[in-house]
Amino acid sequence: MLQIGAKLNPADNSGAKKLQIIGIPGSKKTVARIGDLVTVAVKGADPSGAVKDHSVVKAIIVRTKKEVRRKDGSYIRFDDNAAVVVDKDKNMVGTRIFGPVAREIRDKGYLKIVSLAKEVW
Repeated sequence: MLQIGAKLNPADNSGAKKLQIIGIPGSKKTVARIGDLVTVAVKGADPSGAVKDHSVVKAIIVRTKKEVRRKDGSYIRFDDNAAVVVDKDKNMVGTRIFGPVAREIRDKGYLKIVSLAKEVW
């Protein structure tokens, strides 16, 4: 559960160094969870990367520190908060995914992210 202002690590090779949530689309949504699309500001970027510093982009949250309850009663949590930068058509900007991603990403329909991830938890 991430609120506006939360800092995220990029989980892809789009060139961003840090991401900060500046908006959560939806009717009065105050928190974002795994698999949600959020609006983020890029805080620091690689000069040769696909995204530029201080730009506003969309991202999919793939890991959160706050645990998520699954249908079978188990819980999953990660060591950091991470997101994957996407374009307006919800296609990945980067070409690689770093670290594990949650299984809930597959349920939301982001199969490209799941297929590129080394681990799906």
